[in-house]
Amino acid sequence: QVQLVESGGGLVQPGGSLRLSCSASELTFRLYDLRWFRQAPGKERELVAQIGSAGGSTTYADSVKGRFTISRDNVKNTLYLQMNSLKSDDTAVYFCHARHRWGVDDYWGQGTQVTVSS
Repeated sequence: QVQLVESGGGLVQPGGSLRLSCSASELTFRLYDLRWFRQAPGKERELVAQIGSAGGSTTYADSVKGRFTISRDNVKNTLYLQMNSLKSDDTAVYFCHARHRWGVDDYWGQGTQVTVSS
């Protein structure tokens, strides 16, 4: 059974940093494009960042460019999101998502809460 498990969320002050991880099991990790989404209370889920299956192609939402970095380790089957200069607007539940590069299936993690507050 495929599982995506996020970790690393928590409470941080504005201007602080967090590193989220998403560990995958029972998945041929290297064949999947990976994404981080987030959903704030009362708002729709939005795409934050994505990385291609080979790791060479990344894109970011305008709101996080220059502050967040997405990366992956295809040996450890883990996706990361380094978040710096955090703002209160970054408060949300963060989800990882894996989609097969040929679109045959996709999977979601259960989410991890990030709260930016003084």
